[in-house]
Amino acid sequence: MKEALILRVPIFPLAGAILFPRSQLPLHIFEERYREMVRDALDGAGTIGMIQPVSLDPVNPPLYAVGCVGEIVGVEELEDGRYNIVLGGSGRFRLVGEAEMETPYRNADIDVAAFDDREPPPLPLALRADVEQEARRLGDVLGLAVDWSAVGRLDDEMLVNAIAQVAPFDVGAKQALLEAESLDSRADLLVQLMQFQRMATSAGADIEPTIQ
Repeated sequence: MKEALILRVPIFPLAGAILFPRSQLPLHIFEERYREMVRDALDGAGTIGMIQPVSLDPVNPPLYAVGCVGEIVGVEELEDGRYNIVLGGSGRFRLVGEAEMETPYRNADIDVAAFDDREPPPLPLALRADVEQEARRLGDVLGLAVDWSAVGRLDDEMLVNAIAQVAPFDVGAKQALLEAESLDSRADLLVQLMQFQRMATSAGADIEPTIQ
């Protein structure tokens, strides 16, 4: 068991937004407290902890235990003070506890050594084919225009994580994808969620795949 490595970071609780190591997440920052968070991050270590809230309580909702550290790799400050930023995922973390600080945004102590997020080996060929096949089927059902030739050129990790980020799954399902122990297990779960979403959409059900 690896020794914990505790860091303190500003955290951005955002339902439905997950970041993976070596992936990117574009964000539009408009709330004043998060504008201040971006300014402080830019003046400091340049990192933000992305994490999902468990509930939609507007005032300090409880948080899931796992998130991902994002490094600000792109930033555009708009004339009215809003920001467009791009976060690059550097590694998942386990939440240790929130830190009381005099900022309008939340801060937390996190363990950045909780996961082995080294670059994974390639997927088995059959699993890669299942991911692509189910992505095509779901895209067709949802009426999406997708450049599948470009999708086919993505490496395994980028393909799986990109679909996990943009697919219309609920918060619990996205969290399960984030917490998957390996790329193989994430890809297998992703295939199951896409199959469920496709069948539900085809049946006219207005539901999202969920994991309790």
